[in-house]
Formats: sequence, structure tokens, C-alpha cells
Amino acid sequence: MKYKRILLKLSGEALMGNQQYGIDPERVNQYSLEIKRVKELGIEIAIVIGGGNIFRGVQAEEGGIDRVQGDYMGMLATVINGMALQSNLEKHGMYTRLMSGIKMEQVCEPFIKRRAVRHLEKGRIVIFGAGIGNPYFTTDSTASLRAIELNCDVVLKGTRVDGVYSADPEKEPGATRYSKVSYREVYEKGLNIMDMTAFTLCQENGLPIIVFDMNKPGNLLRIMQGEEAGTLIN
Repeated sequence: MKYKRILLKLSGEALMGNQQYGIDPERVNQYSLEIKRVKELGIEIAIVIGGGNIFRGVQAEEGGIDRVQGDYMGMLATVINGMALQSNLEKHGMYTRLMSGIKMEQVCEPFIKRRAVRHLEKGRIVIFGAGIGNPYFTTDSTASLRAIELNCDVVLKGTRVDGVYSADPEKEPGATRYSKVSYREVYEKGLNIMDMTAFTLCQENGLPIIVFDMNKPGNLLRIMQGEEAGTLIN
């Protein structure tokens, strides 16, 4: 198997499915089944999930809410998403732990690196909510940081598109798709993969990133089996 321990980054928007906001149970169920197929290969899985389907801290400023307050509200939204995914994964017979960057003992454990590693070693899927517990950092930054802390082999960024393009393929149909791209090329070409804090963390620590379409059934499994199903950045 190409990877032993992975960090899967899911956007909150992805959980909306075809809805305008909130959580689509069918989409959560689809993701759970995709994750289960990979778990059955014996791969250790950590997950970071966004909160954009419920609340985005950046948008809060436009509504007159203080940026820091808005970011904390966004962190709580990621915990709600984490609880939804956790519940569905367990429905399919998987063992999970939800860990949070903000203490809320009634619903999840506080993030402690050694404990997180132990959960992974015991075969539990670890979901990280509430970002890193600080404002001004995105869930992409959380994914990069946690992946480095836990010695993950790769960050898998599940999106709605099948890789990295020279421009937004939804706006420019003629955009070029890359199967592989270097960290340097991402900077030089101004490719929008994740925010610069998150991306730089990966680059400085030599952590590869794969951007792929999480909504296409079997893609996650294909990547685990060494097939090309997205864009590799290293």
C-alpha cells in the first residue's frame, strides 16, 4: 500500500450536497462508505472538516460581526459537521474519535498529539474539529498542521473538481489540468490550491498534497491503490 497514514481534508460546502446550506445526509453517507473502503485496507485515517456549509468566519465581518468572534463561530460549525460525520461512520461499524481545538468535553476530546496518535494506531478514525483553536487560521491550515504533527504520509484534499487546473474549470472550460505539479510551480503560476499558510507548511515539511474529486465514487480508494485520480503536489 502506498500510504500507511493519511489526512483527509473535506470542505464543509461538500457536505451540503445539492442543498443551499446545512448537511445532506446522503452526501455524508456516501463519504462514510468511501472512507470505510479505505479503512478496510488497514490504512490509518485522520480527517479535518470545514464549516462553510453552516458558517464562515470571513463572511461574518461583512455582517458586522467581529472577525475573531466570527472565526470562533466557524470553528463551532466544524464541530457540528464532525459530529455528523462521526455518527455516520459509527453507523457503518467504524470506531472513531472526535478531537477539538477548543475544549468541550461533553461532545469531544481535547486535541492531544500523543492521544491522537494512539487512537490511529488502535485503528480508530480521528476527526479534528474546531480548527487549531485560534482565529485567523483556516481548516486547510489545520489539515496541514495536524498531518505534520501526526507524521501522515499525505494530505488528501477532497474537492468538487478532479484536480488542479491552470484556471477555474467551472468558469474557463479550456483550462489545463495538471496530473503532477511542484510546490514551486504552484507559487509561480498562482494556482489556488489552499491558503498560503497551509501550503507553505506542507512545502517546508515536504508533505505531499493530492487534490481530487471526493464526489466521484471510488476515487479515494484509487488513490490508496496507487492509481492517478487527482493532482499530486510535491
